[in-house]
Amino acid sequence: MKLLFTNFHDDDGGGHTTYVLTLAKALAARHQVYVAAPPSSRLHQETTVLPGVHAWAQPFPNGLNKLAARRRARKRLAALLREHDFDLVHVAGSADHRLVIAAMHGLARRPRIVLTKHNSKPMTGIGHWWRARRGTDAVIAVSDYTYRALLASSYRHCLLATVHNGVDIEHYSPWPAAAASEQRQRWVGDQPVLLLGSNAGTANYKGWMDLVEALALLPPEQRVQVHLLIAGKPPQAVLHQRITELGLTGQVHFPGLLADVRPAVAAIDAGFVLSWDVETISFACREMMAMGKPVLVSEYAGLPENIRLDADGWLVPPRDPAAMAQMLQRLLQQRGGLSNMGAAARQHAEEAFGLPRFVEHTEAVYNTLLGTR
Repeated sequence: MKLLFTNFHDDDGGGHTTYVLTLAKALAARHQVYVAAPPSSRLHQETTVLPGVHAWAQPFPNGLNKLAARRRARKRLAALLREHDFDLVHVAGSADHRLVIAAMHGLARRPRIVLTKHNSKPMTGIGHWWRARRGTDAVIAVSDYTYRALLASSYRHCLLATVHNGVDIEHYSPWPAAAASEQRQRWVGDQPVLLLGSNAGTANYKGWMDLVEALALLPPEQRVQVHLLIAGKPPQAVLHQRITELGLTGQVHFPGLLADVRPAVAAIDAGFVLSWDVETISFACREMMAMGKPVLVSEYAGLPENIRLDADGWLVPPRDPAAMAQMLQRLLQQRGGLSNMGAAARQHAEEAFGLPRFVEHTEAVYNTLLGTR
């Protein structure tokens, strides 16, 4: 089949970029795959070097104040659609979804449209109603939570399927103890502390600052035993100031936005993803588990679906530093069993998070949809 993936992010793109790159790379071996993304995006830059994948520089301007830019973008995308008789277009969000629908006007044969619901934002309003009725054939939910939300939305009339995100469990695999210890020393030296970390980023909704506040609630003798390692864009100055006010500057470490997160993940004892908005399932959580790290997640959206409670991870309420402080105390008490929980996390990843399963289930949605043409 001939496939076009679109994505509107003009920067790193986070999990959206990982999602498209993973599918494009895997499906290019047996299908014709094109990816349309803004030229400044990480997705476009990395797609240009993927064997067998055709990269198309495509802006997706959004907003009423960008009408001229939107017309130009629509014309460019329409040219691509006319030149290539795509069987299916897989869209990532409202901005590219809208432009794809507009650019299809006048096509002799309309490709089927698949939307992946990547976030927890409500799918309400006239825009979603129109796209559901006029420009969506199937929707992929990345969590069971998201699937239930779709059933209560205008998209309930489309073909719906749950396909949990997969990660490259060969790439994200446990590191040897010596190599992990070397990475750990970069951040905490030889201190026998509990090092918790996250590669989910530093956006406010990721909840990492709630864990910093929780750390400050611990008694001094326990507080000094915990360090945090948080990969992502450097946080805002006001957050650095708050960390300083709490007296935790030496215990909260920021390695920055990493091209390869594995050294940071290898260094930690356990991971965390404590989102309270936007999140659905979290690639970051699954990457940490694949590397043999148990993960603390918030009871938000699809995050609990990643773990087996108290076997390879833990749950806390979102935005609740007091509950998180109690969990930190519990983790300090359980430090001796974290390696066993990490082994369980790796086993879970091998059973459920692998790329073949993810790609196969996504491709099955395509085949089902095209079989109903």
